[in-house]
Amino acid sequence: MRQILSGSSGLTSRERIIVAGKCASYDFDPKEKGIYTIVLRLSRDLVVEVGSLGKVSFRAGWYAYTGSARGAGGLKRVLRHIAVMEGKNRTRRWHIDHLLPLVELEEVVATITGEDIECSIARKLGDRLPSVEGFGSTDCSCPSHLHFSERKEEILFAARDAHPRGRGDGKMKRSYEEEPAEDGGCEDQKAA
Repeated sequence: MRQILSGSSGLTSRERIIVAGKCASYDFDPKEKGIYTIVLRLSRDLVVEVGSLGKVSFRAGWYAYTGSARGAGGLKRVLRHIAVMEGKNRTRRWHIDHLLPLVELEEVVATITGEDIECSIARKLGDRLPSVEGFGSTDCSCPSHLHFSERKEEILFAARDAHPRGRGDGKMKRSYEEEPAEDGGCEDQKAA
């Protein structure tokens, strides 16, 4: 098991994608399986129709959504979430799909593992942060898989801390970051 942080600094990228019209990179193999938490920023208060939950009120601030990528697609699911954010994928299959087009991506924290630790991570976040009741947890007994903070630093710390440290070197790496446009690495790349 190893933890990967995707964020805003110090990254040697494997792949480049375009997110929100900006070149970005990630340092995980999308085929790897694991558990992820995506940290998102909502710039204004909104009421959103969220599938079976109905109308849900969201306060402006920071949200952390924890999901599993242990299926056949692996962490490619994170790239799917980015495509939904960008409007390139209009399918609304999960609760998070209804929120993604309205937010900005701040960071992805992923733990490469075959173990079922999604709910454990979501509960650790819930111990520290308020949750959006029932969001992302219709298939488990967790109160929620979406958590809120008014403060960016608080939610980033909570998301990073909720994921177990990797075995081996135990180092955390950033795996998603925006890159300067002059780098030229995205011109020939497909958007996520």
